[in-house]
Amino acid sequence: MKGIVLAGGNGTRLQPLTFVGSKQLVPVYDKPMIYYPLSILMFTGVREVLIITRPGELALFRGLLGDGRQLGMTIDYAVQDEPRGVADAFLVGAEHILGDDCALILGDNLFHGADLPALLRRSAQRLDGCVLFGHHVADPERYGVAEVDGQGRLRSIEEKPAHPRSHLAIPGLYFFDDDVVDIAKGVTPSARGELEITDVLRGYLERDRAELVWLGRGVTWLDTGTHESLLDAGHFVRDVQRRQGVRIGCVEEIAMYMNFISADECHLLGEAMSTSPYGQYLMERARAHTADHWPPTSLEEA
Repeated sequence: MKGIVLAGGNGTRLQPLTFVGSKQLVPVYDKPMIYYPLSILMFTGVREVLIITRPGELALFRGLLGDGRQLGMTIDYAVQDEPRGVADAFLVGAEHILGDDCALILGDNLFHGADLPALLRRSAQRLDGCVLFGHHVADPERYGVAEVDGQGRLRSIEEKPAHPRSHLAIPGLYFFDDDVVDIAKGVTPSARGELEITDVLRGYLERDRAELVWLGRGVTWLDTGTHESLLDAGHFVRDVQRRQGVRIGCVEEIAMYMNFISADECHLLGEAMSTSPYGQYLMERARAHTADHWPPTSLEEA
């Protein structure tokens, strides 16, 4: 499975923070925002990732992540010269997908949960068409909303409905088979002039090839696209890390435990940041590395 992180957009809701760079490079507590969606792709087992961003920000992402080899991955980059909607990611990334399954995640979405790695890997392994995820929210009118029947089967998808049929919001994480490029090519711009991801999802639903997976109460999902939600996300990350002693979205550590890199390689990455608590944490985790030592044990169950 290939991965795509959509890190474009103008970040107008976060201005003036985004006057100096990409929204997805704004810090969420102790890491750049993009570490969090990238870590979700890594948990899924994805090692080839395309980051789609704006022309003027390409060098910033390259400076941060390079070609991915330090994480045992391949990271490529593509430009979306202007926001044309989430579904445009499949057109920009068509060559990257090249007949493979694909995981798309929005660059401002943060997910966390002990059982999440196993859930993601199971969902990717049984993919037949597309998988979208559902998360119960109090204000579904702000999101794409999924309606399910009594057996939990997906019945309909609506984008920001005035009168939602359920409280199941659809987060910015999706798995697709290789038909997604052709389906996206058939999508026409919405009234706001964008290629909507909900139209791609409906394309699969009409073919009876869309599965909804409920993330459950044990999973936290945060959208970091506003000042308030960005602050909330930072507090969440700080509190979890302080209480549990593990770091959320730590891509170097995840690369080690996914066997993308060795413990020695992880330790070297920590040494390069040894004056920071983050680098010291990496060195500690590398020294303590055993398959049954790391707290998210569900990773081994995946």
